[in-house]
Amino acid sequence: KGAGLLDDGVQYEMVTFEGFTPHRVPIIVECLTENRNRTSSEIRALFRQGSMGAIGSVTWMFDHLGVIEATHENKALDIEEVAIEAGAQNVEPLEKAEMTASQVGARFFCEPTDLDTVNKFLTKAGWVITTSEMSYIAKNQTEITAEQRKEIEEFLGEVDEFDDVHRIYVALK
Repeated sequence: KGAGLLDDGVQYEMVTFEGFTPHRVPIIVECLTENRNRTSSEIRALFRQGSMGAIGSVTWMFDHLGVIEATHENKALDIEEVAIEAGAQNVEPLEKAEMTASQVGARFFCEPTDLDTVNKFLTKAGWVITTSEMSYIAKNQTEITAEQRKEIEEFLGEVDEFDDVHRIYVALK
């Protein structure tokens, strides 16, 4: 059904919800649904533990960027130089656990309109792209206590269990 292989005429659409988790941590929830009203009421019910916001109430706290994660076999590459050549705005190294010892890995950030251009440049330059997507990156991270983290993680788990939820973005340290 989700792949669109059935001839039942179902149209899926992306719906975005904004708000705060318990303890006022900003959150954006992207849902993929065929029934906007059902999804909205379910998300509203889930947000009773936190607080649901209006459109634009939280998105200003995030940057909407293209994010590309890639690895390269040449460990001597300067990832900052590669990012500049590719047209990316920013770059950060990947954790060692995400690649082999002989590889260099990086997460490239770019404007949404530049995602395809940066992808093509990196592929042509020999990078193996593992992830390429649009994402919301928090401008500031919210610090919380261990006790608050447990409550927030329970809330996020409940939201994530809802079938229509596609992605969750949280400004959490």
